[in-house]
This record gives sequence, structure tokens and C-alpha cells, in this order.
Amino acid sequence: MLLFTSNFTKKIICINVFVYCWVFRAFAVEYHISTNGSDKGSGSKLCPFKTISRATTVTNPGDVVIVHEGVYRELVAPYLGGRSNNERIVYRAAVGERVEIKGSEIAKGWKRLITQGTWEICFLDSYFGDYNPYKVLIYGDWFFPMRPLHRGEIFLNGKALQEHVSWNCKSENGQTIITANFGDLDPNKELVEITVRPSCFYPAKTGVNYIKVQGFHMSQAATQWAAPTAEQIGLIGTNWSKGWIIEDNVISDSKCVGITLGKDRASGQNVWSADMSKDGADLYNEMILRVIDAGWNKDNIGSHIVRRNKIFNCGAAGICGSFGAAYSQILDNEVHDVYTRRNFYGAEMAGIKFHAAVDMVIKGNHVYNSFIGLWLDWMAQGANVSDNVFENNDYVDFFAEVNHGPYMVEGNLFSSAFSLRDWSEGGTYRKNYFAGLISRAPQDRVTPIFKPHSTEIHKVKRIFGGNNVFIANTFAGGMGVQPMRSKMHTMDQEDLLIGYGLAIYQNAALPVKSRRNKFKEQAKPLIIQKNQQRNN
Repeated sequence: MLLFTSNFTKKIICINVFVYCWVFRAFAVEYHISTNGSDKGSGSKLCPFKTISRATTVTNPGDVVIVHEGVYRELVAPYLGGRSNNERIVYRAAVGERVEIKGSEIAKGWKRLITQGTWEICFLDSYFGDYNPYKVLIYGDWFFPMRPLHRGEIFLNGKALQEHVSWNCKSENGQTIITANFGDLDPNKELVEITVRPSCFYPAKTGVNYIKVQGFHMSQAATQWAAPTAEQIGLIGTNWSKGWIIEDNVISDSKCVGITLGKDRASGQNVWSADMSKDGADLYNEMILRVIDAGWNKDNIGSHIVRRNKIFNCGAAGICGSFGAAYSQILDNEVHDVYTRRNFYGAEMAGIKFHAAVDMVIKGNHVYNSFIGLWLDWMAQGANVSDNVFENNDYVDFFAEVNHGPYMVEGNLFSSAFSLRDWSEGGTYRKNYFAGLISRAPQDRVTPIFKPHSTEIHKVKRIFGGNNVFIANTFAGGMGVQPMRSKMHTMDQEDLLIGYGLAIYQNAALPVKSRRNKFKEQAKPLIIQKNQQRNN
């Protein structure tokens, strides 16, 4: 009888353990991170991990990672994602606590040189591991530097110093030497940080889906130029995945881009720079076919939400993405002070820039001091741009480039000197306020038209221009002075057709409709012609 009881008891214990483990995994596990923790701990609130990266090795769909106050100098590279919107992996800052993730390290041990205010520091190359941003240059398709620029950056008390102006670097004999001018300050007594990581939050592989990142301050990453024909690594990026939520973060001081919802590497990496004898548009059309063959569709890629973030001090773009942002929502973000140094030329600089903005919603954002406010380049089919505020963007507020449409632009305030650069067709503009100039230029590029709400190509067609509808907009007409637009690159030319109002569409190749619009000051309406319809 005792033997029976003993065996029976053992079975009950085993069943209880199994049930406990099943229940434990059936519900979300909450992991905690603290600068006072240990990566050998359990990750519980009482025994937190020390690094966020440690949590990435144990999380499963449905789990939550809560990071407590402090500075975390690491690249968080999740290897596993969630299963669905209801079973995502969440990384969030503890409520009411300031949590910083930095791509930099503190630099101590500066030696004073003879030149006034100049100091030097030396690192073994091994210090940087497999990524030394002071040995590699910013590089990529449609990037045109005025002089070589490294991906690294030096920060003095949180403010970035400019290469060739305040600092320089060289590598020799297995060492990296950085020379910087700190004026009257002693860098060993101040906070000097150098960027050493290519990102702050970026998955280790593609297809890490359904991640939520909330409430962090992320800054100081040595990011690379994010061409639409290359893998796009931002200070935080999704790496060719689906269903992320990036919300309520403060993202700043990226060498190039803040947030990337971008392309993968396998479909091509800076293909135009590899062979400039080919036309860039032809190469991109070839790439479109490759990404479609590789599974670029709504089931696999995109559908991200980026909302309520503050993004600033980014060298090239605040938010960008090629292909990987399709079906996404960009909501209520504040983006400012982008591409302010003007120490290079290129074709990817904007507060927000997307290629292939298929069925995207871009709503309620405030974009200012960002060269170009919003740039939708190729395949913005089904996109909705509404209720955004653009100001003090010295190139243009909205650049629509080689899109066939249809896309909707509604309820926006375009208050910069240049409101719209239109190299597209098929746009419906409703109840917008255009304070500045509008320009357009005929295009000879051939771009795809998709089947509705799909990434399946219906046909490929040249952009002729026109086929827009303008309803109940206000054209303020400027203040009597036509400002000069800033240059995007040395080959950049002013559009031949430029003015206030809609008169520039007078002889558009495709009909343009105008109804119930208001024209003030110098703004001129569209004059009725055979190929156009108007009811001003």
C-alpha cells in the first residue's frame, strides 16, 4: 500500500509540474531589466537582468520586457518575434522612468596636444569588435559626399561635433586615433561619447515579426546611408518584417536615419553604385521584381505602426523605408531638425521618406526643419496623407515622385515657401492649405501600377503628369517673392513649371480637375481647356 501511494504521489507531482509549466508558458512572462541587475539572474522583478540583450535570448511570443531607469549602451537585436497582433513580444520602458539606449560609449583618456583646445585618444581596433565606424565611410546609392565622411560621431555633453570641423580620425597599425577640438573644455572632465554601434534596436535577422518598442530614449548610433536599393539600418529598424509597433519613443542623433521600415539585403545591396553604367530606374524596376518573387506582399511584410514618437537630429532622414513600409501607419509623430548640416548631397533626405507606400496612412504628423517634409517616391498607390502639419522645410513640404496613384492628400497644412513638388499623377488633393509654391516637371521614367490593395503588378507605365483632382483647397499665393529652393545635389535642376496655385497644370498631359478651390494673392486658378475640367 505504501508503494502504491508513493508511485501515485510521484505521478501526481509530475502531472502538477507539467500543468504548471504549461500554464506558465500559456500566459505572458514579464522580464525586468535593471542597470543593477545581473545577466545570470532569472529576469524577475526581484532578480532582473542587467542588459536588454539578455532578455532577447529568452523571450517568447506574448512576453513583456520591462526596462527600468538608466542608460543601456548596447545594440538590442531580437532573434525571435511574436506570432500575431495578439501575441507580440513587447519591449517597453517602465512607466515614469527614463530609459536610454545608446549606440555610443564614454571615451576617457584623452591626451592634450600642442594646438590650443585639441586632444587625442587612441583605441586598439579590437575595441570596436566587428564594426569600427571610424574605419568605414558613409556610402551608398545616390549618396554624394562633398568629402569623405565616417559613420562615427563624437558627442560633447550630448551635442554632436562635426567631422572635419571639430574632429578627425585615422587608422594605422591596428589602432584608431581620434583627434578633436573641445575649445576651453577638458574632455576628461566632461561627458564625451563616441558612437560605436550601427544601431540601437535592430533584429538579428529578417522576419522577426510582431515586436512592440515603447517609451525609450534612443540615440547616438553610427548608422549607414539608407538607399532604397540597400538594406536600410536605422537607429531603430524592423529589418524586413511585419507588424511592429514603435510608439512613444524619443529618437535622436542618428548619423543617417532615425527609424527604418526598410528593405532586406538579399534582394540587392547598392546595386547602382556597383554599376553606374545602368540607369537607376531600370535597376530599381528589376529589384521590384526580385522582392515580389521573394514574398513582398501584405501577408509577409509591412503593416507596421509608428506613432507618437519624437524624432530629431538625424543626418539624412527621420523615418524612411523602401518596400518594407507597405500597409503601415505613420501617426502623430513629431519630426524635426533633419539634414541640417548639409555636409553632403544625396537623394534620400527628408523628415519622412518612403518608396512603395502602398496603402499607407500618414496622418497627424508635424514635420519641420527637415529639408523635405514628406517624400513619397515610386508606387504610392492607395496612400492616404492627411491632417499633417509641415513648416520651415526649405526644399519642399511634399514631394510626390513618379507615382501613378491613386493617392489621397487631405486636410494638410503646407506652410513652407515651397508647398508641393509634383512629379506624379493620380493624386486627389482635398481641403489642404498651400501657403507656398507648387512645381512640376514631366517625367520619362516607367514605374509599376499594382492591382488594387496589392503588390501584384498590373502593368508598367510611363509617368505622363496630370490626372490630379483638386477640391476645396486654399492656395495662399505667397508674399510676392519667389524663394530659391535649396539644392538636393549638384545635378538638381529647378522645375520648369512653377508658380502659386494651379495654373502650372494648364497644359498637363492628362486632365486635371479643379473644384471649389480658393486662390489668394498671386495664386492663379486653372483656366478651362478641352483636356481639363474646372469648377473653381
